[in-house]
Amino acid sequence: MLQLNGFTCVRDGEPLFVPLDTVINAGDVVQIAGPNGAGKTTLLRSLCGLFDSCEGEILWRGKPIVGAKHDFLMQLLYLGHHPGVKKSLTARENLAWFAGVNGETGSLDVESALAKVGLAGYADIPCHQMSAGQHRRVGLARLHFDASPLWVLDEPFTAIDKQGVERLEAKIQEHAAMGGTVILTTHQALSLSHYRTIELVKYTEAFHEVRHA
Repeated sequence: MLQLNGFTCVRDGEPLFVPLDTVINAGDVVQIAGPNGAGKTTLLRSLCGLFDSCEGEILWRGKPIVGAKHDFLMQLLYLGHHPGVKKSLTARENLAWFAGVNGETGSLDVESALAKVGLAGYADIPCHQMSAGQHRRVGLARLHFDASPLWVLDEPFTAIDKQGVERLEAKIQEHAAMGGTVILTTHQALSLSHYRTIELVKYTEAFHEVRHA
């Protein structure tokens, strides 16, 4: 589904991490790991077209993403550090807006989606009255109606409780079992039945080791 060829992100003229050569297939759950400052979030943002100072190539379904960007973005769901929730709107209004952007309003069941993230009864409460963890859950409710095959999730377990973590892990496994792909970062130990890890190595540290080998 996704292929990286000699891919890295560049900041101040220098690569952030050692270039990646990897293939990510349908049904894969991939954790991006590495030390602080290695470029985990920047890599995810690059995959979503939000950071374009990069080297190397990204292929989507065998085609360079440069020439298939619209098709790629239409099949992508990105949840970043911030939940992406407008606080002046209710949970229902936020989810209706998300669904409308993707043309999925016909299949939207707000109450069901919120119940699955532990927010039953919160549909018509303004988000400014909710906690940070509840904001996160409103954002995560998108996973229960979004049909995008590729999910890119940056620290999705932040600010949610143990039960919420278990529900999210179950949803990630379900998505992968149905042929979807999940790329995520997390500082939390995963309890998924199957996933693989791509470890980012800071370019400066690797370069230092080579020079002193």
